[in-house]
Amino acid sequence: MHESIRRTLRYALITALVVSTLPGSVPQLEAQNPELQKRLADIKESSAANKQKLARYAWTEQQTISLKGEVKKTQQFQVRIGPDGQQQKVEVNPQAPPAPSGGRLKQHVVAKKTEEFEVYGQQIAALGKQYAQIDPQALDQAYQRGDISIQPNGAAGTVSLIVKNYLKPGDSMTLVFNQQEKALQAVQVASYLTAPSDAVTIAIQFAKLPDGTNHVSTNQVNGVSKQLGVMIQNSSYQPVG
Repeated sequence: MHESIRRTLRYALITALVVSTLPGSVPQLEAQNPELQKRLADIKESSAANKQKLARYAWTEQQTISLKGEVKKTQQFQVRIGPDGQQQKVEVNPQAPPAPSGGRLKQHVVAKKTEEFEVYGQQIAALGKQYAQIDPQALDQAYQRGDISIQPNGAAGTVSLIVKNYLKPGDSMTLVFNQQEKALQAVQVASYLTAPSDAVTIAIQFAKLPDGTNHVSTNQVNGVSKQLGVMIQNSSYQPVG
């Protein structure tokens, strides 16, 4: 073989090896996995369709905050999708918190602690909703990095997609997808609030309305280090004009 041809082939081989090891390059097997590509397309398509369908509904959301297993606060909201595509909430029958007993110092301490756990509860609840609303761009970026894998779920007709580094570096999200109904059934997440030491686990379950619209029925969010949990339950879906 002519020496110039050898050099050209050698250069091409080295270039291919270097590119394949660059951060963000898609592993060969996953990039050529037609089932993974199909399921990703199905999830993005069904999520977009359901978002449009949900815009035609109003529903009741109940949030329950628990600390070390003890219920501390329950709120109900009337929810609908606004013109900007974001949820708009109005609290139903808001109740004033009971006045703390004891002296002024004790009342101050109790009020401060109450405010802290309520703020933290709101923060982790907002994080839970971020994972409940599938972001097509974040999925595409994870796929391009090679951070998505697919495996059988064990239940008939379902598969699991495991997504790494989805919203935050080091997080993990598992999407349980029903292939026949083309709908998400559940989402499980291991994430964190501000740092990995402030771990947050999220368990989301989906249900269908009579017209086939898929929606989040429950979203259990747990702040592990603070032993604080927020249960979000959605019900009483009604069409709006």
